[in-house]
Amino acid sequence: MPNPAHLRDSTQIILHRESLCGIRSELEGKFTLTIVPLDDERYRLIGSPVEIKNASQFLGRHGVSLP
Repeated sequence: MPNPAHLRDSTQIILHRESLCGIRSELEGKFTLTIVPLDDERYRLIGSPVEIKNASQFLGRHGVSLP
C-alpha cells in the first residue's frame, strides 16, 4: 500500500504567490497543472507525478526554491 504522504508530495507543490511572478504563464503553458490559491499567500500546484517532477525542475531553473 502506497504511503499517502509520499503520493501527496509527488502530486503537488505549495509555493508563495510571489514565486510565480513572471513565470506563471510559461509554467502553465509547458505543464499540465492546476494552480489554485491555498490561502492569501500561497498557491497549490497539482498535477501528475511526472508533471510535478518536471515543473519542479523548471522552477529550480528559474531560481524558485522548493520546500
